Amino acid sequence: MQDCTNRLSTYGRCMQFDYPARRERIARALALNHEVLLIGAGHPIPKPEISDALLPFIAHQEYYYLTGHTEAIGGILAYDPRDAKWTSFVPEVTELDRVWEGREQIPGVLLAGFPDWLAARRDRPVVMLGAPIAGVSCDEARSAAIREEYKHARRPKEPAEVELMKRGAAATAAGYAKIQPWLRAGVSERTLQIELETEYFRHGAQCTGYDTIIGAGLQSAVFHGSPSPDRLLQDGDFVLIDSGAQVDRYVTDVTRTYGIGRLSGFQRDLYQAVLGAQQRACERCRPGMEWKDLHFTTAADMMCSLAAMGVVRGDPHLLVEQDVHTLFYPHGLGHMVGLGVRDASGLEPGRARDPRPSLRSLRMDLVLRAGYIVTVEPGLYLIPAILRDPGRRQRYAKVVNWDLVDQHLHIGGVRIEDNILVTAGEPVNLTAAIPKSLA
Repeated sequence: MQDCTNRLSTYGRCMQFDYPARRERIARALALNHEVLLIGAGHPIPKPEISDALLPFIAHQEYYYLTGHTEAIGGILAYDPRDAKWTSFVPEVTELDRVWEGREQIPGVLLAGFPDWLAARRDRPVVMLGAPIAGVSCDEARSAAIREEYKHARRPKEPAEVELMKRGAAATAAGYAKIQPWLRAGVSERTLQIELETEYFRHGAQCTGYDTIIGAGLQSAVFHGSPSPDRLLQDGDFVLIDSGAQVDRYVTDVTRTYGIGRLSGFQRDLYQAVLGAQQRACERCRPGMEWKDLHFTTAADMMCSLAAMGVVRGDPHLLVEQDVHTLFYPHGLGHMVGLGVRDASGLEPGRARDPRPSLRSLRMDLVLRAGYIVTVEPGLYLIPAILRDPGRRQRYAKVVNWDLVDQHLHIGGVRIEDNILVTAGEPVNLTAAIPKSLA
């Protein structure tokens, strides 16, 4: 199979990954003995309608990471540890494929040769990663264990991956810069989305890394809200934008919160509470830091600010122990990002998921290491669905100033997010070029 895949970057330079070296590294990390490893690329999914149209095909990231093949529909990467040999089985490109879609033949062994390859190893257990492969059964428990080892081995980013993510961050920064003149009363959320994403594409992005989230006013406290052409920014609104460009499958994930017109003192204090906590959390992203500890430290940091604002009463660390922070900060501090949003998040090897309800939305429980790229995205929100709950009001009657909360239930919330590269020294903020200011 081809030794490496060349990709043209958004600026015309050639980006090269050393796939043989990557596969060799992964093989050492997985330490397979007699099992056969199969990694499936997957198949397109039909659109939910009566037609022959398909949703855009995306090769499974576990397959793509070791091949770089974006259009290998049904492709299979196979590894036999007995001879330490990788074999890439690829679909044959037909005349119709060339005529209708302009496809070219991917280097490798045609898929027609896979059944004989597998039959020659019929007495050996199969470990399967990526997408399921029709007609092939596997050791499910062993496959799940190997998937966790594979995920852990992929977590540190190679220099070429970091460079791709820097290009994605640059495209994202261009988008956020473009929308600044549009942050004014009377503009719709949908208009912001159009201007933002168009600028990503002008700067080399193929698509967004995920569906852009834009929410104005109360909608700024809806975590995955879709931008609407009917909701217009109004004077005194927060507008929260969570969006990022994708370049060659690598994703940037950024959130900024802006103020429209004249904001109240309470809104400004809320913003500063999140901004200060977010900046301090970014600075703490160093090797050896426990992510769960950083999450709780950041929660206590924001509780300290809410206490100073008169929203809560008591020692910030005790308030966190009582889960008071989840009233205003009901999600986790962040996650890993890379070959897809939340890519390779999860648990440190050997750990079980922490059962505490306050951590149900914490995307990872890891020790930070050099090469990791993580999002740092604390937030404070006034969410009516949470704060109007009678049970919570009764439970926290003595530590929450409910009268003050009720006065501000209409404002929504604030979240600020950057992508941080953990290094052996100072953390590097890949999205530092996107200003963090209310105006």
